[in-house]
Amino acid sequence: MREIETAAELASWLAEPEDERGAVAVQAQDLGPHETQLRNEDFSGSLFLGCAMSEAVAGHLVATGAVVLPKVGDFLFRAHRARLYTPEELFRGFDADDPDAHRKTPDHLIYEEYVASGMPNGETIEVTLARRLHDHSITNALQDTLGDATVVAIMGGHGMERSDPMYAAIARIARALTRRGYLMVSGGGPGAMEATHLGAYVANHPDPTLGEALGLLRPRPAGSPPGKEYADADWLHRAMRVRARFPLEATPRYHSIGIPTWHYGHEPPAAFATRIAKYFANSVREEGLLAIANHGVVFAPGSAGTTQEIFQDAAQNHYRTFGPPAPMVFFGDDYWKRVRPVWPLLVHVAQEKAYGRLLTITDDEERVVQAIEAYDPRDW
Repeated sequence: MREIETAAELASWLAEPEDERGAVAVQAQDLGPHETQLRNEDFSGSLFLGCAMSEAVAGHLVATGAVVLPKVGDFLFRAHRARLYTPEELFRGFDADDPDAHRKTPDHLIYEEYVASGMPNGETIEVTLARRLHDHSITNALQDTLGDATVVAIMGGHGMERSDPMYAAIARIARALTRRGYLMVSGGGPGAMEATHLGAYVANHPDPTLGEALGLLRPRPAGSPPGKEYADADWLHRAMRVRARFPLEATPRYHSIGIPTWHYGHEPPAAFATRIAKYFANSVREEGLLAIANHGVVFAPGSAGTTQEIFQDAAQNHYRTFGPPAPMVFFGDDYWKRVRPVWPLLVHVAQEKAYGRLLTITDDEERVVQAIEAYDPRDW
């Protein structure tokens, strides 16, 4: 079904002859300017999702066979969205001079509402329905944004600090892959996830930019606890200073997509992603994030969440749930063999399966890039 997601698309569709128009899905549009026409023509089979309209228009649409899903509840988020979020939207109103700036942004206010109205499941059917509709629209918008992109994901721990050499290495890997035409995605949070988007972000700038950005990001407040840099009061402030120092062009050459969740909403999303597909349901987010990585996943050191993602990705490859198997590249030989020894088990599980030949473990940044570049889904 054709989707109408902008005012221009809506006007163009309505300008078509009524008997040739066809059913469409109209998402999050203001129908007010077209009220006269909408009240006098037949729109049988069309969907109107989260659109602003009068009761008269809604009544006529339903009476003529359309499906109308109006705004659900009075929440800080929109249940129906036609586009992914941007950092500018989620961090709207951020004041660099306010030490509590993040807590006043839409992103954090939605998180507070999420907690207050019941997490992870809503306290009422209205809350649950609104969240499910929101997440459905995010998935739809994500697929529209991806198109036929060659997507690579980087997974890793949220506790990885910006001063960790591994953080810089991940950023360099992401920068290299971005410049080679891959669209980088991650869980959209701090640590290794943020490093992914930083690398994609600075791919739009000369090479020395990464070192300068790291210099702005690394200093932490005195007495800050290790492994919880995302809880620093100035964590987002430092990222915003990098964005201000190295702004992107109106239409940057390179993009990345962060895919975080309000389930972990105490962690601000990565500010270096150019688009953010933020979910309420973490299970939907996890499955979808791995599913879209059609050209492989790089696993940097992490804890329980990263370990879960390894075997979830392995299951997708094992059963070819979302098409051909794709590379699984483990960055950190000692870590994945000794500190968190999932590598031997995974090799055993993958034996005699095609994706067993797509497993790589290395400490070499260039080898990570080569393992991704060597993959061609047409061979599988």
